[in-house]
Amino acid sequence: MASDGEETTIWRNARLATLASGAPGLGVVEPGAVVATGGRIVYSGADADAPSPPKGAQIVDCGGRWITPGLIDCHTHLVYAGSRAAEFEARLAGASYEDIARAGGGIVSTVRATRAASEDALVLEALPRLDALIAEGVTTIEIKSGYGLDLATERKMLRAARRLGSERPVDVRTTFLGAHALPPERAGDKAGYVAEVADAMLPALAAEGLVDAVDGFCEQIAFSSDDMRRVFARAKHLGLPVKLHAEQLSNCGGARLAAEFQALSADHLEYADAEDAAAMARAGVVATLLPGAYYLLRETKAPPIDLFRRMGVPMAVSTDCNPGTSPMTSLLLALNMAATLFRLTVDECLIGVTRNAARALGLEAEIGSLEPGKRADLAIWDIERPAELVYRLGFNPLHARVWRGR
Repeated sequence: MASDGEETTIWRNARLATLASGAPGLGVVEPGAVVATGGRIVYSGADADAPSPPKGAQIVDCGGRWITPGLIDCHTHLVYAGSRAAEFEARLAGASYEDIARAGGGIVSTVRATRAASEDALVLEALPRLDALIAEGVTTIEIKSGYGLDLATERKMLRAARRLGSERPVDVRTTFLGAHALPPERAGDKAGYVAEVADAMLPALAAEGLVDAVDGFCEQIAFSSDDMRRVFARAKHLGLPVKLHAEQLSNCGGARLAAEFQALSADHLEYADAEDAAAMARAGVVATLLPGAYYLLRETKAPPIDLFRRMGVPMAVSTDCNPGTSPMTSLLLALNMAATLFRLTVDECLIGVTRNAARALGLEAEIGSLEPGKRADLAIWDIERPAELVYRLGFNPLHARVWRGR
């Protein structure tokens, strides 16, 4: 089972939620065992059928605790500078998201702070946010740029995100979000800025190895589907997968554009309709649900969950950690919000932060379930049933987190 120099660890006497794609529900096995060699799972199943441990193997008695795959936060804006607490107060007084954005706040206010911050400062600001997520069992996280809106700052953000993956035991996937908002210096020249994003920024950053995927904000206050088509065409030419903020505040054709380009995911989707859901289902696009922004913006129109279920659109759940509309660093809280506000089931919630979240990052062959060949990213929980991970508020039952077998 183990080659020379490869360490084997066996977690026994556990209850497994394997999240295997062919298994019913959560793929529960009890009592179960997980065996990892060289950071990869080589066995996941009934404890009684586990292979005999090789000489020198580490054996961990889980004492009947639950093991799930490590959690995956598949949509975050974790790297930024400054705070937008004042905007929160303004919204409490009745200002809308659009009001704040049109008055020079919103994304552009974070752009000013992020441009002024050094790369080191961005890393230092982001580390506590990352640590909070890691402490809840997150082993893989996506981090977007988009608070630079110029080449130098977008590069700085992506470099800071990459550094977070070397500062902590976590996998970081970087997403270029140059088409997030129109920078103030390009006011009145949206076409020119879109051309700069597609033809200058994206190729340069991709050539530096800083981009794993490409995103954009398709909305009336941001960029049209035609604008995003130009960016996505360049991403496709460069061999990069795409995803899209779509149908959050209105229906602008973003979900159908995501389907057209076979995007990894379309995210938010409060205003998606039946045509959108059908297109996403045909193209295999994941619907990433972001209940934190829905909650903080006090929205009343929820994503069409029943349509997604009926049409077989896979649903992921994420924190959308960002300074303005979802300053949340708890994926467990996002699970509760997804269940309470969007009426997801416990199984849908947990699949949404494991198997479907992996798919939303294009990593379903590597992570997201307890299956042989996948990375040994595990979360071990002091719970009696998986529903506790969704049910509790402000309570973290993580017993241990395992990243790449360690």
